[in-house]
Amino acid sequence: MPDLLDPYPLTPGTYHEMLEADGAVRPHWQRLFDQVQRLSPAQLAQRQALLTRQIQENGVTYNVYADPKGADRPWELDLLPHLIDAEEWQQLSAGIAQRARLLNAVLADIYGPQTLIQEGLLPAELVYGHNHFLWPCQGIVPPQNIFLHLYAVDLARAPDGRWWVTADRSQAPSGAGYALENRMSVSRVFPDLYRDLQVRHMSGFFRTLQDTLVRLAPADDEAPLVVLLTPGRFNESYFEHLYLARQLGYPLVEGGDLTVRDATVYLKTLSGLRRVHAIMRRLDDDFCDPLELRTDSALGVPGLLQAVRQGRVLVTNALGSGVLESPGLLGFLPKINEHLFGEELILPSIATWWCGEPPVLAQALEKLDTLLIKPAFPSQSFAPVFGRDLDATQREELAARLRARPYAYVAQEMAQLSQAPVWQPEGGSLQPRAIGMRVYAVADEVGYRVLPGGLTRVAGEADAEVVSMQRGGASKDTWVLGNQAPTGEQWRAQRPIGVPELVRRDPYLPSRVVENLFWFGRYCERCDDSARLLRIILGRYIDGDDPKALQAAVDLAVSINLLPDEGDMQERIRAALMGEDWPFSLRSNLQRLQWAASQVRGKLSRENWQALVELQREAVTLDVEDADFGELLDFLNRLVMSLAALSGFALDDMTRDEGWRFLMIGRRIERLQFLSTSLSAFMESDAVFDQAGLEWLLELGNSSITYRSRYLAEPQLIPVLDLLLLDAQNPHAVFFQLKLVARSLRRLNDEFAAPRDKLLAPLIERLSRFDLGTLEYSLFGVACVRAVLEGLSELLREITEASSQVSDRLAMRHFAHVDDISQQTVSV
Repeated sequence: MPDLLDPYPLTPGTYHEMLEADGAVRPHWQRLFDQVQRLSPAQLAQRQALLTRQIQENGVTYNVYADPKGADRPWELDLLPHLIDAEEWQQLSAGIAQRARLLNAVLADIYGPQTLIQEGLLPAELVYGHNHFLWPCQGIVPPQNIFLHLYAVDLARAPDGRWWVTADRSQAPSGAGYALENRMSVSRVFPDLYRDLQVRHMSGFFRTLQDTLVRLAPADDEAPLVVLLTPGRFNESYFEHLYLARQLGYPLVEGGDLTVRDATVYLKTLSGLRRVHAIMRRLDDDFCDPLELRTDSALGVPGLLQAVRQGRVLVTNALGSGVLESPGLLGFLPKINEHLFGEELILPSIATWWCGEPPVLAQALEKLDTLLIKPAFPSQSFAPVFGRDLDATQREELAARLRARPYAYVAQEMAQLSQAPVWQPEGGSLQPRAIGMRVYAVADEVGYRVLPGGLTRVAGEADAEVVSMQRGGASKDTWVLGNQAPTGEQWRAQRPIGVPELVRRDPYLPSRVVENLFWFGRYCERCDDSARLLRIILGRYIDGDDPKALQAAVDLAVSINLLPDEGDMQERIRAALMGEDWPFSLRSNLQRLQWAASQVRGKLSRENWQALVELQREAVTLDVEDADFGELLDFLNRLVMSLAALSGFALDDMTRDEGWRFLMIGRRIERLQFLSTSLSAFMESDAVFDQAGLEWLLELGNSSITYRSRYLAEPQLIPVLDLLLLDAQNPHAVFFQLKLVARSLRRLNDEFAAPRDKLLAPLIERLSRFDLGTLEYSLFGVACVRAVLEGLSELLREITEASSQVSDRLAMRHFAHVDDISQQTVSV
């Protein structure tokens, strides 16, 4: 094959990660390059496809706002890792740990004695003017004086090969979970190379994070409960929140899942309230407590700051740590480090000047066309501007803004980012792209431990000078080469768990998650019911041989709001199938199913989630405008099969805990309502004595094969109703589901010491006493049978109404906690 470097351009004045200035491959890249060079373009494309498939199957997403790919944009990961040799990493790691120590000390001073401000080492304007400097946090001292538990730093390499700090991430650093997921994926694409290069493992870093939170949590001799607080699924890195929660073993919670009582934070679970000892937050500082911080926040926990103030809960990082993210601080850190620790910074910051000092402002105005101008505070609606990209008028307007409010701006030297090779499947070649690297450090017992690796971000375009995931960039796995990790790098054995500590149920299951599992079950069943009914309507409409049966099915669909009741039949069917404007359409219910699933993703297996992803992909790719009814019917057939797979996962793939039980109750209530409504409507239609109508009723109840195997005859009213109404062995019979729902409710009420619900018992009794013999119209006449069917229809409507009341009571008792169970407080 041709040399991969033949079309690889070397940009003068740019550091190339893989190549020397003369085009030779750097020694620590040689083995990777040799292996890639030996592979054909087809083999590389195959490995890229494997990587893409892993990302899809794992559901790795990064939400880019207003992106045409939708809210759940697939994570972009390049095939080739970014390599760093052991000697270079040793220097980098020492510099990052030193910087984390420094920033922790700065935070301790800012929220403590403020001597750095008093001595002129830190401008007061940069602190007090920052919207993440939180006055209510003044004087709060966290355990062991550690404010910065998890720290991230953004690095860029200069043309001379030195790494420079471009930004500090101190508030709620993101990306460590993506870095771990990148490692899992890329190491499986190049398993031999990964092993032979002795790539440093990441696992010890995350174990240290766990140990630190447990060690610092105010546990009061209890087993500490740590939760991960997320703003929710609309956050751009929500996948990472889920992923880290799973990897670390923490419940993933939202603000509404927590409550503060007597300055103590509790998690609202089905069993009552459980104390929370530590919160690993992914929420911005000011959103965390609407009582004392940002009053319009719907994401935080009212009273959280008071619990922190009284030392009743650990929050990482300390509230108010976002003040360190101002780029204006970069230029002051070297002197502060010398003042506090008597040593120079190992990792320098990129040349940065705060314009609040008159000499700096004058220099910035003089060299405006060579600088990058940034806002000093995140509250400013000002995007960073490259001076060289402005014309004379724009440059003068910018200069006027700087003169008017110099303290609000920072001037920074423009970084010439290094470039690393990326695999281009379209051309079958390697191409250079600008990169930046984010590396992480976690507090441990002696200082800070640095993640051996990190998140390497790659520019989306060849000429891009800014690396940003929100601007379409991609990522790389970062391999630190050399000898395997030193002693302590591997995951240490967790504390031994004895027989008395065995757990057979999730004690930290938030009520919100259970509620979403309940609705996940309901929407699974609702989508299946809708798909089956629409398949019946569409099939009968295409055949056109039994208008009476078709009309009965249409009337049923109208009665449950699945089908619009006006318009041309073809338009009505299309609206019921995939109409975006019809709120009861199958598409709408599938979207609600996906929403509920996204809220409980941590409770679903990888295979279960992948089935949901495939189901969503089928629904989204269906072109409703161009698809004919044959294609739509085929889509419904596939959809019913996919939904049957979800039912199988629920039965065979989930632990029978409270979450599973509520999921199944949701499915049973939904099925009971649908069966009761459908049979009630059918009994009132003209199709009740029609063979074709009875056929589609059996199809709707998924009981056609059972009927045929039992009777070897055409459908007739009495045996059909026996099968769909009274058969205690048929899971698609009303009586079966009614008894099952009642039994499930009894078990729940007994377990949670709630009063037994007596709504369903009388209905079960009445239904069990129904005599099918009264439907012998050859004996009693059609008019008499009609009257009996009307009475039976009324009973079914009562069952439908009772099941709705049961659903509402479950929500009030277990999800809203408005009765006695909400008073329970459980200690662990």
